[in-house]
Amino acid sequence: LALVTVMDDQTGEEVTFVVDEITNIAKESIEGSIGTSNYAHNKVNQWNSTIIEQCLNQLTKLGKPFKYIVSCVIMQKNGAGLHTASSCYWDSSTDGSATVKWENKTMYCIATVFGLAI
Repeated sequence: LALVTVMDDQTGEEVTFVVDEITNIAKESIEGSIGTSNYAHNKVNQWNSTIIEQCLNQLTKLGKPFKYIVSCVIMQKNGAGLHTASSCYWDSSTDGSATVKWENKTMYCIATVFGLAI
């Protein structure tokens, strides 16, 4: 369990970026959008938009003092390789990230959420 703790200036309470909580939000967004669907090129843009919007809506509902960035990649399973990486110049004591790698029989989906303390 990875935690990043921040003090909320208004309440004086500790606010935490809980990677497991964020991961669950992203996974539920992916499964709710794609589910058991087969890969369909003409649906990828809509799936991406829906996954990102659902993640952001659920993250906002947490009411924590973080700015969020969500990215999503959907790729058909066809034997091609996919390599992705990110690098962040931030305060690792307050900011965090979570990545979900999801797949079904026809596609891969990778969603990443970055949380930056306000």
